[in-house]
Amino acid sequence: MMTDIIADSLTRIRNAAQRRLDTTTLLHSNMIEAIVKIFVEKGYLESYKVKEDGNKKTIKVVLKYDDNEKSVINEIKKISKPGRRVHQGKDEIRTFKNGYGTLVVSTSQGVLANDEAYKRGIGGEVICSIW
Repeated sequence: MMTDIIADSLTRIRNAAQRRLDTTTLLHSNMIEAIVKIFVEKGYLESYKVKEDGNKKTIKVVLKYDDNEKSVINEIKKISKPGRRVHQGKDEIRTFKNGYGTLVVSTSQGVLANDEAYKRGIGGEVICSIW
């Protein structure tokens, strides 16, 4: 039984990018959809679409590559884990990798990228990082 659907989704994206696949399929949850939406907005993924097959939903993700057929994702990593939650205040999440990377933060106002959370002046649980 899978206990961490977020880690599974990040691993699926990482593995698909290493194998240079065009698309990959993720299990659906509102949290996963919010994370993928941030990745698309920040330019790490091309697009995504929620597919519904009866009562089962999946997310089809289209990966993004540069002109040299290299993935635009250098590293994608889960920060907060079920056994060790990581929280940061508004001042600690200002930048990641000198602005080249993005932290995904679960806040009281929803799942946000670190720069948006900093603009709103709120902190939260750091879900994952990508750069």
